Amino acid sequence: MNASAAEQLPVVVIGAGPVGLAAAAHLAGRGIEPLVLEAGPSAGTAVRAWSHVRLFSPWAEVVAPAAEKLLAPTGWIRPDGAAYPSGGDWVQRYLQPLADVLGERVRYDARVTGVARAGRDRIVDSGREEQPFTVHIERADGSEERLLARAVVDASGTWSTPNPLGANGLPALGERAAGDRISSRVPDLRDPVVRARFAGRRTAVVGTGASAFTALAHLADLAEEESGTHAVWVLRRGLTGSTYGGGEADQLPARGALGLRAKKAVDDGHASALTGFRTAAVEPDGDRLVLVAEDGRRSEPVDQVVVLTGLRPDLSFLSEVRLGLDERLQAPTALAPLIDPNQHSCGTVYPHGANELSHPEKDVYLVGMKSYGRAPTFLALTGYEQVRSVAAALAGDHEAAARVELTLPETGVCGGAGLFDEPNAAQDGGGCCSVPAAPHLITLGAVGSGSSCSTAGGGC
Repeated sequence: MNASAAEQLPVVVIGAGPVGLAAAAHLAGRGIEPLVLEAGPSAGTAVRAWSHVRLFSPWAEVVAPAAEKLLAPTGWIRPDGAAYPSGGDWVQRYLQPLADVLGERVRYDARVTGVARAGRDRIVDSGREEQPFTVHIERADGSEERLLARAVVDASGTWSTPNPLGANGLPALGERAAGDRISSRVPDLRDPVVRARFAGRRTAVVGTGASAFTALAHLADLAEEESGTHAVWVLRRGLTGSTYGGGEADQLPARGALGLRAKKAVDDGHASALTGFRTAAVEPDGDRLVLVAEDGRRSEPVDQVVVLTGLRPDLSFLSEVRLGLDERLQAPTALAPLIDPNQHSCGTVYPHGANELSHPEKDVYLVGMKSYGRAPTFLALTGYEQVRSVAAALAGDHEAAARVELTLPETGVCGGAGLFDEPNAAQDGGGCCSVPAAPHLITLGAVGSGSSCSTAGGGC
């Protein structure tokens, strides 16, 4: 295919989450036809999964400027910038309306199962860059389709691939067998069926991020109403004053408040901490479960286990394109040093764009939460800046692609999900996100779903 014909092909965007839809808005604004492929049946599938969780970031930080330009002519009313949306609010008042405006440029129930250069596997060099991309799709009814694309922007997020229980990054022995009592999401205790699984029971909560704080706070509230409800908080490290974050001294008040709620759950006796516990196995104990540590220690029997130890990217469907990824974080090689959680928090990650997101395979970009690999320092506004730069690069505007158009407040703008008593709680601060747990956001997008830092309940 010649260059002129290739330029007439769409840019495939994987995931109709916050960053994927923002990418489509930027591409459309550049006169480039986007085609968003979403694995789920509607926009923001991953975000809908944690609709009961409130974001750390206010509306002012989770609406992409390019998206607002598309929405404004439709009569869309911008939500109060100081208010904090829940995941459900975000979908209903922003993500789905944006997808509706994009119309046929968004295809649902289209799960991407493979990406490659047309007629070239990852080994072949000859004529590689002259070939368009072929994108393989599986639909909900089992049928398959192949599309050609001039470029691929993967905003599929990490929501669909939570980290397992095992402290070594692998599933703990017995974890799969006990899968019906192990979950990797913050439970929605408003749902009567879910509530019944936890009310009056003991639950192990594994993890130390905002998602774990959120689950502990939820369970503590339930314990106030249902006797016998108790959380066993499993931490791989010791319990110190910093475990709960900065509290009232935190520069991100919403995050600090959530940490204080987790501390209160422990102080009030609704949760007990099991520290220095690195899980190696899960064993049955009658109709309950016992966690076994690498050092042989055993937890008390529990009824449920909630594993909130982070997320990781699914790279399987990209196996035939040439990615340059950091060996530790699984993030683009040039980006990894800028987001290393050993060195950076959400507020200290420098804004970046197409240059840092590029790979040996030309015109393939991982953006949004997926671009951060296993690092929990992602911000929604940072994701929006990423796709602005990528769209500029694909349009040939390399000056705009290299320009930084984002200034982060000193406290950072991560929109990780958190838990608040009131819709407008903690109006003075944003939040840092981690993930999965949960989930700036923002965005996590499952292959085809996309949410951005998202995830519900994450926190850095």
